[in-house]
Amino acid sequence: MPRLAFFLAACLALAALLGGSSALAADAARPNIVLIVADDLGYGELGCYGQKKIRTPRLDQMAKEGLRFTQFYSGSPVCAPSRCVLMTGKHAGHAAIRDNRERPPEGQAPLPDEETTIAELLKKQGYATGMIGKWGLGAHDTTGAPLKQGFDSFFGYLCQAQAHNHYPGWLWKNEEKLDLKDEEATAKNGRPGTGTFTAFEQFGTEYSGDLFEQQAIEFLQEHKGKPFFLYLPFTAPHVALQVPNDSLREYEDKWDDPPYDGKQGYLPHDTPRAAYAAMITRLDRSVGRILDELKTLELEENTLVIFTSDNGPTPLNVGGADSPFFEAAGPLRGLKGSAYEGGIRVPCIARWPGKIAAGGESQTPLAFYDMLPTLCELTGATPPEELDGLSFAPTLLGRGEQWRHDFLYWEFASYDGYQAVRMGDWKAIRPRLKKKDLAIELYNLAEDVGEKKNVAADHPELVKKAEEIMAAQHVPSEKFPLPTIDMPKKEM
Repeated sequence: MPRLAFFLAACLALAALLGGSSALAADAARPNIVLIVADDLGYGELGCYGQKKIRTPRLDQMAKEGLRFTQFYSGSPVCAPSRCVLMTGKHAGHAAIRDNRERPPEGQAPLPDEETTIAELLKKQGYATGMIGKWGLGAHDTTGAPLKQGFDSFFGYLCQAQAHNHYPGWLWKNEEKLDLKDEEATAKNGRPGTGTFTAFEQFGTEYSGDLFEQQAIEFLQEHKGKPFFLYLPFTAPHVALQVPNDSLREYEDKWDDPPYDGKQGYLPHDTPRAAYAAMITRLDRSVGRILDELKTLELEENTLVIFTSDNGPTPLNVGGADSPFFEAAGPLRGLKGSAYEGGIRVPCIARWPGKIAAGGESQTPLAFYDMLPTLCELTGATPPEELDGLSFAPTLLGRGEQWRHDFLYWEFASYDGYQAVRMGDWKAIRPRLKKKDLAIELYNLAEDVGEKKNVAADHPELVKKAEEIMAAQHVPSEKFPLPTIDMPKKEM
């Protein structure tokens, strides 16, 4: 069934089950949407997903008051392509942006003008649209700028390389570059580490996460009288390891915590484990304050809040982050940059008092590209024809039939080069494309969520099916070619 027809069929089925009522959007009274995305937060880094060392009381409470997804996936193993998938509803085989790619003097490869984003669709529905945090899909003078992709307002980092510094020398507010540089702070810190451009060696005195929290609360206050969509991609806990001292103190002296010398990128830190834990707990505090503001403004019963992460946790030893110590990926194999489960399976919590039943858990496999059609269904917006996602509104609201994917698909050209397909409980992966290796591994996630036992030899029919899906779902991209797959035969 074509993707749009599949989506429309789901809508009709749900409408029928609602007893012939008007569209779901009318039934839900055009909800406000707050979409919060953490940066490099692993599947196992929240208490409600099994974390034991890091406190996340507000997100744990959000899970108790809403719905927790246990098989939810990002759009890609790294930042920019994952955010592209989230914004456009197209998986990585069809997406415009499929890898991180710097564009000096500031920014990443821009989202093309012809792409349609969630913000553009909701803006047409009369929503106020705001983006606060890390963008990573184009600089201010490109087609990918937030204000050219459907957002009425923007505050934060345009460039994700600059976002490696949580005390930035500047941030953008709409098209204005706000100077936050502090000479004393710059002299003290010296460098942000792996930032590509020397201008990112500028430091300010304000923690960007706190500024995002403040701007988000002001956005809620300003737009409380009309429907709004707030996209809030925080930069924590992405390295560098930086956090205000009032949060750091909670974790100092808790564990053996050898200093990080900065030799594996980013800034050094005297107590790296404490800093990392504190960054997550401070992010949790910001989410809680935003939820509190919705309650103060009497908006929480008409506001859907979704919290998730853009990909898996920090790779081993990068920037001083200690993913093994915190069991950041939980029981999953792999970290950021990998298409094994640990690189792409992420936390996802949805809360909407009175609409989403409290304390629920969904094991339905879903992905970032399902977000766009879901928000379209809830708000009455018309989705684009070219779409890979399916609405999970029936799962959120606990009524109607939830359509399921025949498969989920990922591809990623960097690190080792990956293609991956999930078919029910089966996960097929090509993990070594850069080594000109097209071999497919196969895992039964129901029995082996840690992807420890490759059973490809036992199921040649499933391997063949996965290979066919990989071939069909990969639309070659001149800008983002897959290693080996898109290589001319003479180079093989």
